[in-house]
Amino acid sequence: MGSQVAKTIDMAIKVLLNEGNELRIRLIGESHTALQLFRTRLNDNKDVEYSNYFTGHPGLDEPELYLRVKKGKNATKILKSISTDLVSEFSTIKLS
Repeated sequence: MGSQVAKTIDMAIKVLLNEGNELRIRLIGESHTALQLFRTRLNDNKDVEYSNYFTGHPGLDEPELYLRVKKGKNATKILKSISTDLVSEFSTIKLS
């Protein structure tokens, strides 16, 4: 039996913009790894028009994730759904 590798952690997020079909958040203490994963998954979603992240100055700025969804869709719900999917996927990782 392998031991479980992943555990749920809290991610500090500051909402910078949440209007209509746009969402921009700052992810405190995160790196390219997490942001690239979110960007890829978001851009694969049929309800997402555009998603990208911006790192700013490496020593001064926390990275930001921007998301624009199709009219009538909810950016927050889509981001939460993708987050839930990622937690589920990572929670099944086991070491042999």
